[in-house]
Parts: sequence; structure tokens; C-alpha cells
Amino acid sequence: MTRVIWLQAAGCGGCTMSLLCAENPGAIDLLSDAGIRFLWHPALSLQSGEEARALLQAVADGQEPVDILCVEGAIARGPNGTGRFQMLSGTGRPLMDWVRDIAARATHVVAVGSCAAFGGVTAAGGNPSDAVGLQYEGAHPGGLLPPDWRSRSGLPVINVAGCPTHPGWVTETLLLLSAGAIGAGDLDGYRRPRFYADHLVHHGCPKNEFYEYKASARQLSDLGCMMENLGCVGTQAVGDCNIRPWNGEGSCTRGGFPCINCTAPEFEEPRHPFTETPKVAGIPVGLPTDMPKAWFMALASLSKAATPDRIGINAVSDRVRVPPTLRKPK
Repeated sequence: MTRVIWLQAAGCGGCTMSLLCAENPGAIDLLSDAGIRFLWHPALSLQSGEEARALLQAVADGQEPVDILCVEGAIARGPNGTGRFQMLSGTGRPLMDWVRDIAARATHVVAVGSCAAFGGVTAAGGNPSDAVGLQYEGAHPGGLLPPDWRSRSGLPVINVAGCPTHPGWVTETLLLLSAGAIGAGDLDGYRRPRFYADHLVHHGCPKNEFYEYKASARQLSDLGCMMENLGCVGTQAVGDCNIRPWNGEGSCTRGGFPCINCTAPEFEEPRHPFTETPKVAGIPVGLPTDMPKAWFMALASLSKAATPDRIGINAVSDRVRVPPTLRKPK
């Protein structure tokens, strides 16, 4: 049996809500069938009050073994490094102290969502609560835990980033950890699991035909590619959101909203509106990953010149206006 403690720190609880939206199978059945059991989860467990406090104290003291510590939400260190902006009710201690103590006992530590990983939305707007991720402060190593911290398994904090994170990313990470199937080489440079971080949101995007011809949407209701005008950074953002969409159906770009790179550190403050593409001399600042600017400009010019009427017209429409041409077999 794999024992999991789940703590909710400074955040909205959206990653738990996302986890509960897992379907076929549901998260609870999937994890239970794999022998993964929540010792405690603040939203899902029956224990509360003194029972919950006693359990957490037993884990922190090493009397109750824990295999995986999951933390959802950023760690609020304020005011003045005391952590007293977020106390664990009834204990008289800041939540950040409990996280440190239990992390030292856990075989693995998982940051669930971008707030827990990097600070996320909780750290935006001047960061009045001095919020950080478990082992990152934005893009910089070192958060609540120092950069060289390692769990009892020898691994750093595993950052299952996303806002909210995909339920499949959480369950797959827990299943792999339970099976002993994640090593240092299975994490990317920001310590996100590579099973999803080796993909781009662009992969499988339903707007890819428009992207190929640089046929761009002008407003959010248009069908065209949202990279040129509407701030979409799916060609740069890691995630398999369009390969395995939420509930088998949904993703940001499938819903007509630009990808805002929510799996990345500091996505929450891009220094421009999320639905606007910053440009210099009419050229988008953010270009697709691994593509030199000169190549992109040459490709874009050729693509725009070759855009079929069907794609150009549909790109700036809210529905398909021109269907594909019917051709008789030869």
C-alpha cells in the first residue's frame, strides 16, 4: 500500500477539483485499485479536528509512515518569514512548518499545480503573502525548501505544474511513484514529469490547420489560430492538453481560448494581457519553441501566400463558412 498525505496551502483548491473531474476511471477508484490510499486529504477524508491533527502529528513524528506528500497551493511565508498568514487550524503552527516536517519523513514529495510548484497565481500582484513554491520561487531554484533538498527517495520535489493541473498528470505521477518508476531522468529542467512535459500544447491542437497557413483569428470567437493576435503560446507551452483533453473533450484552445502557458513558472504575470500577442514591428515576440526567428518569418510569409480561400475565410469566422472541396476519385 502507498500512503499519501495531501495538504492544501495558499491557493484556490482548483487542482483538487480538477482531480475529482477525472473520468473512466475516476481518480478515487483508479488510485484505490492501485493500492494508493489517502491517509488524509482536507476535502476528501472523514477525519477532521483533533483526529486530523493527531494523524498529522504522528506522521511528522515518524510514528505513522508516509510514502508521498502532495502539496496543493503555494507556501505563504509572510509576514516577515513567520508563515503566520496561513496557520494549520488548532495547532498554533504555520502550515509551512508542517510541510517541512512531513516532507522530511516522506519518500516522495509532489507539488500539485503551478502554485505549489512555482508560486503561481498566489504569488502574483506584488506577492503580499510572500508566497513561493515548494522548491522554486518563480523560475529560480529554492522556495520553501532549498535547491539541493532531496526526499528520502533521493529525488527533488516533483512539480506536476498546471493551473489547474490535469487530473491525468496527478494520477499518473502517483501511479508511477507507487511503482517506483520515476527517476531523476524522468523529470525535465523544471522537474516536471516528462510524460507530459515532453509534449507541447500545440500537439493535437484543433487549430493546427490554421496555424500551418498562419491564418489568424482576430477575435476570440474566430476559428483561426490565436498565436498571431490573441496571445496563444501553445507552440511554446509544455503539456499534452490537446492529446488527452480534460474529460475526453476539453482544453483551452479547443474551447476557443488561447494557451497561457500555465505549466510554466511566472506564467501568471506575462507583462501583457493574456489575450494579446506582444509584437515588435508587427512580429510576435514569442516564437515557436526551437525555431529561429528568420526561419519563422520566411515560413510565415510563404504560408500566408499559399493560404487557401477556405482556410482564410474560416479563420475569421465563428463557424465553418466554406467546407472542404469535394473531389471525385480518379
